[in-house]
Amino acid sequence: MNATLVAETSRRGGSGGRTSVRRALPWIGVAARLALAVVWAWAGWEKATNPAQAAQAVRAFDVLPESLVEPIGYALPYLELGLAALLVIGLGTRIVAGISALLLVVFIAGIAQAWARGLAIDCGCFGGGGPIAPDQTKYLQEILRDLAFMVPAVWLLFLPRTHLSADAWLAIDDLPEDDGADDEPDDD
Repeated sequence: MNATLVAETSRRGGSGGRTSVRRALPWIGVAARLALAVVWAWAGWEKATNPAQAAQAVRAFDVLPESLVEPIGYALPYLELGLAALLVIGLGTRIVAGISALLLVVFIAGIAQAWARGLAIDCGCFGGGGPIAPDQTKYLQEILRDLAFMVPAVWLLFLPRTHLSADAWLAIDDLPEDDGADDEPDDD
């Protein structure tokens, strides 16, 4: 393809649109990483400041043996804070996204089973938690919220390469850079 045709194609929005989208993906990934980090940091911090309440929230779901309630209730905030820290620095992004997605699925399943069993609890996802009045439950909103949190996790699971990350600096999950050339073969 000659230079005039390439310039004309770019001016008309030919393959240049694909290139600009491809260049935006790592920045969208940064936004996804930081958004998910905020979620985990907020959830973890609220639980870490009152670990006994976090354990009570786990107990309210009534699915675990009592011997696991406190260890999970006390450890969960630190897992969430750890995920947040790794997302902020962008280290192990694909793995952290996978753990995040898995954890969100567990949370959604927990909320759904509480709803199906007719339990009246606050999930304690962002602090608090435990039994509440039946008219105060918000199961559908909690499930939809967690599904929304799943979006950046899934994005990062499939597109983990982002700017401003330790992964990029260490060349983890390194993908070939876009050299700006179009994807069409040369006719020469």
